[in-house]
Amino acid sequence: MQGKWSDHRVAIVTGAGSGIGRAAALALSSDGFSVVLAGRRTEPLDAVAAQVKVSDRILVMPTNVSDEASVVSLFDAAVNRFGRVDVVFNNAGVSAPGVPLEDLTLSHWRDVVDVNLTGMFLCVRQAFRVMKLQHPQGGRIINNGSISSVAPRPNSIAYTATKHAVTGLTRAASLDGRKYHIAVGQIDVGNAATDMTQRMATGVLQANGDVAAEPRMDVSIVGQSVLYMANLPLEANVLFHTVMATNMPFVGRG
Repeated sequence: MQGKWSDHRVAIVTGAGSGIGRAAALALSSDGFSVVLAGRRTEPLDAVAAQVKVSDRILVMPTNVSDEASVVSLFDAAVNRFGRVDVVFNNAGVSAPGVPLEDLTLSHWRDVVDVNLTGMFLCVRQAFRVMKLQHPQGGRIINNGSISSVAPRPNSIAYTATKHAVTGLTRAASLDGRKYHIAVGQIDVGNAATDMTQRMATGVLQANGDVAAEPRMDVSIVGQSVLYMANLPLEANVLFHTVMATNMPFVGRG
């Protein structure tokens, strides 16, 4: 598949039941991809599936990305249903309570590491296993990072540390994927309008201790950004892509 996509393209989206995952899944589906919707809860995945016009191009697959067997089952189901996997959008992620660093529990730390880092590794590893053996060989993996990995918010050590690690994972996987025609890139998102960022509209803690409202952007813009990356021929790769609300505090933050 070097330089050219087949007519039948298949994507897996983790964390597809809401927010950025939902927007990406709908964008990919609207562009003709068959999409496997993965997430912990079936009901939100079913709601996304109901919005897709061509129902035989959607597969709902309840998945816990931090569980090895669950990830293997996800990819097996995708291949059994659609024959191959061309794109994986590694979007599933969680954050810890926004408490002072010294008050963060080990349990909350491990929960974030398990999903944001270990879960992403498990999906990348399984994608490699599938993509290197399929014909035509190869595919694309898009990891959801965060601008917080380089410009953290207060009280975000677990989220920030895991997203910083995702950048290393992306670089290493991009290198290791070359021999299999697997392109690996990362999208870093700032202030997409989702339920998770609703509080930003009324005010969130800033680095100087103030509380201020922040601009947000329509989450569908992120979906279109993922679609742009997904549609590139495999001879090209966007290694890192940042999309953010224009006026949000990022450049100069802190």
